[in-house]
Amino acid sequence: MITKINKRPLISLSFIICQLLFSVALFCSCDDMFDPAEENKRQLEDLTKESTYAHGLLIYAYERLPYATTTQTDVATDDAVTNVTNNTYLTMATGSWASDNNPMSQWDNCKHGIQYANLFLSIVEKVSWAPSAASKQQMFIDRMKGEAFGLRAVFYYYLLQAHGGYADDGILYGVPLLTVAEDGSSDFNQPRATFADCVKQCFADCDSAIALLPDHFEDIKSEEDIPAKYLALGANVSGYNLVFGQKAKNLLSGKAAEAIKAQVALLAASPAFRDQSGVTSAEAATLCANVLKHNGGLAGLDNTGNTWYRNKTKIDNSTTTEIPEMIWREDRRQDNNQEKENFPPTLYGRGSVNPSQNLVDAFPMRNGRPITDPQSGYDSQNPYVNRDSRLAETVIYHGATFKKTVISTGVDMPNEDGETNDNLNSIDTSTRTGYYLKKLLREEVSVSPTSSSQQYHIYPRIRYTEIFLAYAEAANDAWGPQSDPTGVGFTAYDVIKAIRDRANIGKDEYNMPLPGGDEYLEEIKSDKEKMTQLIRNERRLELCFENKRFWDLRRWQMPLNESVKGMKIEKVDPKKEDSPLKYSTIEVENRKYDSSYQWYGPIPKGEVLKWSNLSQNKGW
Repeated sequence: MITKINKRPLISLSFIICQLLFSVALFCSCDDMFDPAEENKRQLEDLTKESTYAHGLLIYAYERLPYATTTQTDVATDDAVTNVTNNTYLTMATGSWASDNNPMSQWDNCKHGIQYANLFLSIVEKVSWAPSAASKQQMFIDRMKGEAFGLRAVFYYYLLQAHGGYADDGILYGVPLLTVAEDGSSDFNQPRATFADCVKQCFADCDSAIALLPDHFEDIKSEEDIPAKYLALGANVSGYNLVFGQKAKNLLSGKAAEAIKAQVALLAASPAFRDQSGVTSAEAATLCANVLKHNGGLAGLDNTGNTWYRNKTKIDNSTTTEIPEMIWREDRRQDNNQEKENFPPTLYGRGSVNPSQNLVDAFPMRNGRPITDPQSGYDSQNPYVNRDSRLAETVIYHGATFKKTVISTGVDMPNEDGETNDNLNSIDTSTRTGYYLKKLLREEVSVSPTSSSQQYHIYPRIRYTEIFLAYAEAANDAWGPQSDPTGVGFTAYDVIKAIRDRANIGKDEYNMPLPGGDEYLEEIKSDKEKMTQLIRNERRLELCFENKRFWDLRRWQMPLNESVKGMKIEKVDPKKEDSPLKYSTIEVENRKYDSSYQWYGPIPKGEVLKWSNLSQNKGW
């Protein structure tokens, strides 16, 4: 018999106070650290008296945000494998995914984030943020309330994505809805709210954030730019800039909240959820269009947006200059962690993320046709010629030059220095697929033990390209490829054409137009079903290695268990130095998923055992 536990705080107040005290103690003198002071007895009411501690609640909520830094979940999809044998996503993808072994879980992290946001919202108006100036006091309250509402929506979005699903009663559920902070007197045995109600709460929180926050955090120069409600309280330019200015630019803004609402809508309108989510593709398309209209529409698509990670000038100047591709991002960081993990071993990297042949095959030819199209001109024994330019920007393949070094991924094929460590399965850190990751990496970095160097990196939370693709997906589903009933000024076809133009589809290697242009797009532009497949493929290519693919496959209800393939390259005659090469597709890793129920992730087993009102998704 399992005993049900009726009450347990999600995060105790004493734990939160201890965390805040520890963070502040790092900046205190040694004498203060060893002095038995009254601060060790702080309670909730003390947070309202000291703004530093109160703000810490919001900071802790930000720290719970997932997936803004490195490539993680892609190795559990058909886009990649890893050569790290104890990687949790590898073991999950090869058969160990369970409700008590779920590396995709967002349960604890996001619920903690919601608790921090709720607790902050309960005290924000009681805190003395700027007691000497009524205008600053109100501006701080509005900004941080807006941030908290937006963060709560983000956390519910990730919870819905990871844990929403159908229970045995046939109802589509989300997670328990919590809009007030829990404490020792709370009833923690809460049932899951319906998916539709969770979506409504996300929308409401986004609307609250949008109402309180500026579109962008940027300095103003004139009082004419100050909202009337703050002018009436005596606000001036310097005070406004202190709260809403440039220094706050990577916080959650009104535009970010608008984009979050669009993300939630796309998820809810997807095949896996649309039957009971209460959101249609037309509504999702409209919400995406709102974000894009406020950025100039189709003209707002950044021509270098797909290679933001290697634009040194923009990244190095990003403290003062906006990066046009970014709606919301982390602060830049100077490191070489991604490079250590993913450079080929001859460049002293770990080579840990290996793009798949499946992904490589998804890149079309320069004429726009898929490589499976008989008219594409694809040559299986010369597979990297005349391909979409994004292929060379995303993966390192055999013969490619990276960091002024020709990388050899074939079998028993030394590079120009006589080394074979980059060869297929040569050593533990070699590629398993015949490919190494290039996207997200800075070639200027060195991870050599004798000459290590770092560069600034920027990691997006939401990119404009993602919202463009979301609009194309929803608009095509709602109205077809070339319809624009809302008058936004562009269609699903227009978006995909612009994105493929940016990738030089329909142009030769010298960037000159091919006679037929983007042949395939023009051929299918009136076919809704073929456009659906093309949009999904464009999303795969544009957002690969950004922790999107796993969730996309599930919301589209596409197969999860496609085996991962690689490329084996050998000399036809190993004894001849100038022997022609033979390219053969190989099986690398079999995936063991069950799409009949794993399109919907589990509620953690431990939570279901503890709380009698918490239902599990079917199959788990």
